[in-house]
Amino acid sequence: MGNRTVIPFGPQHPVLPEPIHLDLMLEDERVVEAIPRIGYIHRGLEKLVEKKDFQQYTYVAERICGICSFMHGMGYCMTIESIMDIKIPERAEFLRTIWAELSRMHSHLLWLGLSADAFGFESLHMHTWRLREQVLDIFEETTGGRVIFSVCEIGGVRKDISPETLDKIDRILTDMEKELKEITHVFLSDSSVKYRTKGIGVLSKQAAFDLGAVGPMAKASGIKRDLRTQGYAAYGKLKFEPIIETDGDSYARTSVRIKEVFQAVDLIKQAIAIIPEGGINVKVTGNPNGEYFTRVEQPRGSAMYYVKASGSKFLDRFRVRTPTFANVPALLETLKGCSLADVPILILTIDPCISCTER
Repeated sequence: MGNRTVIPFGPQHPVLPEPIHLDLMLEDERVVEAIPRIGYIHRGLEKLVEKKDFQQYTYVAERICGICSFMHGMGYCMTIESIMDIKIPERAEFLRTIWAELSRMHSHLLWLGLSADAFGFESLHMHTWRLREQVLDIFEETTGGRVIFSVCEIGGVRKDISPETLDKIDRILTDMEKELKEITHVFLSDSSVKYRTKGIGVLSKQAAFDLGAVGPMAKASGIKRDLRTQGYAAYGKLKFEPIIETDGDSYARTSVRIKEVFQAVDLIKQAIAIIPEGGINVKVTGNPNGEYFTRVEQPRGSAMYYVKASGSKFLDRFRVRTPTFANVPALLETLKGCSLADVPILILTIDPCISCTER
């Protein structure tokens, strides 16, 4: 056995987009154990139910995470709508699905760019984010925002998308696919990228199941779990299968996210082709009374929302469990036995959102 050393990693590091601290116990250059420490950006979002009424809280829920803002707002609205037995218009369901899949593209392209930067591929990073900008341009045209959109509301959505704009989005995505294939080919075929990802940070299917891994972290280990298959929003009317890989390493997690970008393009095109005419929201009267638990499939994995209300305009309780929080135990498992040089890449492969985690 070599000499054991404890190396502090983070909370600030050039590779990490957000602060997380790890105490890494090393034997020479090999990680034996990793002890996480969070709590640097706690914002008390769950306490705000005492100050913001259930309608205003939609805007708070969106701010749980900037990258997944639309889906957080959608998950919260779905929970309240279930408590109040509100049936939103079918067109609103499709619009939510289109924006949700654009969010998935936005999130995965951002992650791919960060990964390229971590590998040292600066030009690949810039090209990936250049494509991501096109997704943000679509958001800006259809919602008015590029990070926080504020179009999801209890009872439906605030804005409609015209048929002409939907056709334009379809054309933009068709053009994007060609460039995406060129860029993602580098991630999947370049020898340098493979050297940093193939066989690195392997998470077995059993370990992923036991540790409660979600999203691409679980799918890359062969777990066929995708909450969109339950058919919420308009997903029940679209054709798709969860993206699965079986190797469980960093390369597999990269592959899952890349394939999900193309799947998102296909789902948006399907939704645009069959979106029905009609209204986009219904009037909401009264206050919620009851409790409900909702799950949605975010880009990073399943997010859970729990709301308890007792008939007043202020909620009694709001709880959210985000995917990064669920994936931290699996991350610690992948770090065991890895080289110190691989730690930043492995942390990135769970696509960490620490502000989500701490809420």
